[in-house]
Amino acid sequence: MKSFINSLYKNQDLFYKVFLFLLTTFLIVYLFPKGGKFKYEIPKGKPWQYENLYAPFDFAILKSPEEISAEREEINKTHIPYYDYNADIAAEVGAALQEQFSRVFPDTLTRNETNRLREFIENTYEEIYDGGLLQEIVPLDSDQLIYLREGNEVVETTYQNIIKQNQLRDLLNRRIDQAQLQIFREELISLFFDSVKPNVTYNEALTQSDLESRYNQISYTRGNVERGTIIVAKGEVVEGNKLQILNSLKAEYESQVWSEANYNWVIVGYTMLVFLALLMLMLFIRKYRYDIFQNNIKVTFIFFNVTIMVLLTMVVIRFNVEYIYVVPLCILPLTLKGFFDSRLGLFTHVITVLLLGFIVPDSYEYMFLQIIAGIVTILTVSELYKRANLFITVGQITLVYILSYFAFTIIQEGSINEVEPETFLMFILGGLATLFVQPLIYAYEKIFGLVSDMSLLELSDTNTKLLKELSDKAPGTFHHSLNVANLAEAAANEINANSMLVRVGALYHDIGKMKDPTYFTENQTTSVNSHDELSPKESAQIIIEHVINGIEIAKKRNLPDRVIDFIRTHHGTTTVYYFLKKAQDNEGEVNEDDFRYPGPMPFSKETAILMMCDSVEAASRSIKEPTSRVIDEFVEKIINKQMEEGQFLNSDITFMEIQLVKKVLKRKLKNIYHLRIEYPE
Repeated sequence: MKSFINSLYKNQDLFYKVFLFLLTTFLIVYLFPKGGKFKYEIPKGKPWQYENLYAPFDFAILKSPEEISAEREEINKTHIPYYDYNADIAAEVGAALQEQFSRVFPDTLTRNETNRLREFIENTYEEIYDGGLLQEIVPLDSDQLIYLREGNEVVETTYQNIIKQNQLRDLLNRRIDQAQLQIFREELISLFFDSVKPNVTYNEALTQSDLESRYNQISYTRGNVERGTIIVAKGEVVEGNKLQILNSLKAEYESQVWSEANYNWVIVGYTMLVFLALLMLMLFIRKYRYDIFQNNIKVTFIFFNVTIMVLLTMVVIRFNVEYIYVVPLCILPLTLKGFFDSRLGLFTHVITVLLLGFIVPDSYEYMFLQIIAGIVTILTVSELYKRANLFITVGQITLVYILSYFAFTIIQEGSINEVEPETFLMFILGGLATLFVQPLIYAYEKIFGLVSDMSLLELSDTNTKLLKELSDKAPGTFHHSLNVANLAEAAANEINANSMLVRVGALYHDIGKMKDPTYFTENQTTSVNSHDELSPKESAQIIIEHVINGIEIAKKRNLPDRVIDFIRTHHGTTTVYYFLKKAQDNEGEVNEDDFRYPGPMPFSKETAILMMCDSVEAASRSIKEPTSRVIDEFVEKIINKQMEEGQFLNSDITFMEIQLVKKVLKRKLKNIYHLRIEYPE
């Protein structure tokens, strides 16, 4: 039992990775839809590349969205709206007209005039409320049929039979002229306008209910295909009715009710595919990014981002699949490149797109667009901490989406008429969502303790508290660090390494010298040398300890691990040669390991650049009479010695890149010493 516990403790990192791997697989499979998946890709407008396809079961042929839309439009055209007729309002208006009559017209009227006026009012009232009076909001065609409902009775009439309130004045003027009552025109018009009210209203609820009822009667199928019937032959172009039958078969296949056994097999299939995809990602990290593989936080961060992208895509698909391109999938390579490197970012992006290909419609088109966009993201984005660069990259990603979609559409449809402008809007929204990567990176830095270029930019400020402290306690070391940072940045730019990272690493690589600054020559302002009272071995130990002290200070000040790597590796496993030589001269045979830095050796281009620049800058101070030839030989000698000692074996820097670094260092040192070209005598 004890041995088992010990084994568990020793392999806890491995067990954690296995747990993380299985958990991610489970979550992704859980998010996936569990229906069947049609095993053929339907090539719209292209020849059928598979063998002859026969109907595996009876199924109905679905109508196309265009056919359904046409039928709904026809229903809209022929649908009869409902209006309500209120008889109570008509009766109220009749009573009000009789009451207002005695107030409007004087008692001096003759009986004949009074009878004519009363007859006119009664006949006009009947004409108005025979069909009803409507306050028109949405006009209809005059011959449009409508249903007029009074109580439980519904009669069919035409829209023109109902008088609209804006027609009332014309009606009154016409009837006044017919009755030859022009002398009472103003009184009659005033009487009716003061008394009449609309009594016909549009019944929206009943109209919509009837419309929905007719919509529900639409048949979404037309005809059936019997089992065994040939659907499409090999080489036959998939278009028109063939295309609709294939889409119907796919929809029927994916919507079938699965038995428990079928459901379980689908789960097994998805699990195997997701397992293989994530295994490829894990193996890639282990083989090509072993330093990341050893860091559980970084591995967790990568798998977390993959899961989040699958989750976002599934949420959008379940809400409305038409918004699939709003999901900013390019945030994934942007984020991983910001924290790690381009190769890992692109590989993870491709694996994620392959996973999503199981669940999205038109999977080939989707995967093509997303992979191309991911490649563009990796190739174009640089110096993410610069806001302009991010906007430019997002613009290029959006343009690639639009061009790719446009190309797919004209290939499938054979014309540009079927291009949907709404899809372009989806791409633009997805591009705008990609801008969220900057606050997201900041959040990830705080949650996972990682470092991005934006944090490196903040650390490169020489006004930070730690660098100010270095400047106060060890001014010579601070000046040396600035010179090394300038050299290293120029060298990194020359070989396309991360110049921001190497600059920050150079600024902080010697912070350990703050503990005993006077033991380092650049900080000695008098002729007194602190090493005079020490043995060579003791002096060497003090010099070597500045690396350990630097690591301790960096961890206390919460410097990122990527910066601490420069402190650990900037001397590699070289020896403190001055004191080693002094000990050998004084004592003869000595143990060289007592004078050797603990390492490790540089394991990246950036850390290798810092080692070269640090050694060259420090040693250049000893040049008495600098000339172009002396500087060339000097740089060659120092860097060649490091190569002979194998200091760059673990870094991925090439011989050609080392030569370019030498070239930059020679040029920069000549500029520092203001040398001119030596003319031959």
